[in-house]
Amino acid sequence: METVIVKVGDAQVQVERGTTLGAIFASLGIEGAIGAKTGSELLDLHTPVKENMQVVPLFREDPESLELMRHTLSHVLAQALKEIYGYERVRLGTGPTTEEGFYYDVEVEGHTLSSEDLLLVEEKMREIVQRDFPIFRKELERQEAVELFSKMGEKYKVEIINRIEEGETISVYGQDGFVDLCRGPHVPSTGMVGEFKLTHVAGAYWMGDSSRPMLQRIYGIAFWDKKELEDRLRFYEEAKKRDHRRLGKELELFLIDEEVGPGLVIWLPKGAILRKTLEDYWKEKHIKRGYQLVYTPHVGNANLWRISGHLDYYRPNMFSPMELEQEEYFLKPMNCPFHVAIYKSKVRSYRELPIKLAELGTVYRYEMSGVLHGLMRVRGFTQDDAHIICTPEQVEQVIEETLLFAVEVLKDLGFEDFKVFISTKPADAIGSPEQWELAERALKRAVEHSGLDYQLDEGGGAFYGPKIDVKIRDAIGRLWQCSTIQFDFNLPERFDMQYVGPDNRRHRPYMVHRAIFGSIERFVGVLLEHYAGLLPLWLSPVQVKILAVSPDKHGQYARQVEAQLRDRGIRVELDLREDRLSARIRDAELQKVPYVVVVGDRELQTGSLSVRGKKEGNLGSMSLQDFTRLLLEKIDKKE
Repeated sequence: METVIVKVGDAQVQVERGTTLGAIFASLGIEGAIGAKTGSELLDLHTPVKENMQVVPLFREDPESLELMRHTLSHVLAQALKEIYGYERVRLGTGPTTEEGFYYDVEVEGHTLSSEDLLLVEEKMREIVQRDFPIFRKELERQEAVELFSKMGEKYKVEIINRIEEGETISVYGQDGFVDLCRGPHVPSTGMVGEFKLTHVAGAYWMGDSSRPMLQRIYGIAFWDKKELEDRLRFYEEAKKRDHRRLGKELELFLIDEEVGPGLVIWLPKGAILRKTLEDYWKEKHIKRGYQLVYTPHVGNANLWRISGHLDYYRPNMFSPMELEQEEYFLKPMNCPFHVAIYKSKVRSYRELPIKLAELGTVYRYEMSGVLHGLMRVRGFTQDDAHIICTPEQVEQVIEETLLFAVEVLKDLGFEDFKVFISTKPADAIGSPEQWELAERALKRAVEHSGLDYQLDEGGGAFYGPKIDVKIRDAIGRLWQCSTIQFDFNLPERFDMQYVGPDNRRHRPYMVHRAIFGSIERFVGVLLEHYAGLLPLWLSPVQVKILAVSPDKHGQYARQVEAQLRDRGIRVELDLREDRLSARIRDAELQKVPYVVVVGDRELQTGSLSVRGKKEGNLGSMSLQDFTRLLLEKIDKKE
């Protein structure tokens, strides 16, 4: 009999090889465990011990237990679907856990699942949970597994089995006649799960490949505590209200028209004003910081992308080439090579460095239709791009100034809570060890000097350099990736970038890619969701709406007020409709206009305005001069 040694806390037992962790815990009198872990690997009680190991029992109160519970619920979901729509009609894809729950990709023959279906499926899931079926685990040989799932008509599972590397364990889990291909881990029985709720259905291409079948993805969330589940559902409701796609339509900011093309944004007049305001602010801040603004073409010769390496490393994300005079041109996926061309347009001296080139450059990337999402994931977008070319001695100062600049801009836009991540040298890095050491040290010192906390992402840098990522926390606690400061050892080499040093010899400069917003489109989406559409006064496309109680009687005075406000640079909209005043006030509120001005008999006689602030409520009567001063002060302070 072959034996192994298992250490559990201070206890140590010698057991027959293949004994399950559940049996070992029972022999030690450990009760209530629902799983285990060894190092960072999670195991369930069905796991057979095949070698000496040290394990820690997992209980419900341990954070890792959620993984086991949620994984089990994905199988309960799959079983419920099979029982409702028929074992032969439902074919299973994959059913992993998520940060807050689980999902399953399925194909339901002849039926498209709706929100009404989710209620039925959820009810069946609760029935399976209540019946508390014990869960079993079994290991199979490859051919045995292929035959089992082929017989069941599970073509996607057969495909997964054929992808499993030789020698890797193939296991199945099941309960109550339901069997699924799975590595685990799971809780011991279906009744040992927490509180859950199915949330929505979406489409998902099999294996993320748009040439493969579109499956239906059913999402659910799950927590041990009912209150935590309810809090999360309330959060989802709040997030739904803040969805930038809905707000963009309601506030008439932007349009994505399928006839024009998925992932291509059309900015409507109000959205264009918002975008212009943001861009004007961006340009002004950059000029004050010593950046030089540039404009570059939307297309580039194939040879440019060949030198830069994009045709080798980034081709799947680039649109198809256009042929002109027997040469290929590509829509640009990035602005970097053009900025390199500007730098190389003449001989550069160390006295000129650092050179800071900045551009609001529109780029085009071929994204799968399944991942497109409003303004957040598009095919054409404008990067707030900058490239800083400097000497090795200038690196630390450049990084620190760049990070502080990013934080300053984000604070101006109302964000105060930041998380910073530093990604370090990966295994496939190019560049010398000295370059990486200098660059990583510069990144760490810059963050430390800024007073921001940071986390290291060891090995998470790009092959061409380490980077800083700044994430901002929005009004409801979500983190959004925005600013990036990225070293690049690749392009200076590929394009043979040089500068003349104090020794009158040629040297290789350092290059830093930098974006603060990330892209204009995505950042506007983040702003809309952060502010729930009620943008700060200085950013609002319409800052004041003027309503005449009687368009015929008070319209002329309303026009005079409009002209004077507009003359001071305030964005005004005049409403002279015949509709009831209360209805027009309601419309202005729904449009999230910061200030509504009403003019009637009293205002006409006294030359005053009746002012209502979206946030402040009724501000009463005030003169046009006082109201203008109030607006300009708030705009200037970017309140």
